[in-house]
Amino acid sequence: MARQERAIRTRNAVLEAAGAVFAENGYESATIQDVLDRANVTKGALYFHFGSKEELARGVLEHAVIEVPPLQPIRIQSFVDTGLVLAHRLPREPLLRGAARIATDQSARRFFGHPWRDWVGQAVWQLAAAKDQGELLPHVDPEGVAQTMVGAFTGIQLMSQAATDLSDLGLRISRLYDLVLPSVAVPGLIAQVDTSPERGARVYADNKPTAPVEAV
Repeated sequence: MARQERAIRTRNAVLEAAGAVFAENGYESATIQDVLDRANVTKGALYFHFGSKEELARGVLEHAVIEVPPLQPIRIQSFVDTGLVLAHRLPREPLLRGAARIATDQSARRFFGHPWRDWVGQAVWQLAAAKDQGELLPHVDPEGVAQTMVGAFTGIQLMSQAATDLSDLGLRISRLYDLVLPSVAVPGLIAQVDTSPERGARVYADNKPTAPVEAV
């Protein structure tokens, strides 16, 4: 049992280190040696769990998940909460940051496809639920809004990474929702939706999310 626990700790340490290295350097520039130095493990210990840099990246993508916050009575709030919680977590979780960087690395697409697909799907479901409750304007297409918002989030994330190492990501994403909601939500509902930068931290601290989807 002790040996198994050590193996789990080593694997987790390698994944955390790989997430940080991929976040900083991108997939192509990251090296196994970078991960070894960050994790402080032997090459044999790393290769026991992961046979290549590609396997490491897949491990980061598989273990970094977007946790879907609890469903809210106002369905558009659930859609907003997903983005605000992610904006809260990204600066704090190397695995998630690494997965996000891999997702934006065009040279890695041949290995990992389109990691945003599940996030877009979850957003479509949330927006469709909001539309069923009469929360969205009649012309709004959930698929189109979901694609646009995931793309906008990704671009803002990259800008925040370059400007402040993601320290202002929550504020930037809050502003994104403030700009978008008047175009998609019925006017009488907007004042009831909390888009404040602090909401992501509160939702994440107060609730254990019930369902993960694949990372960005």
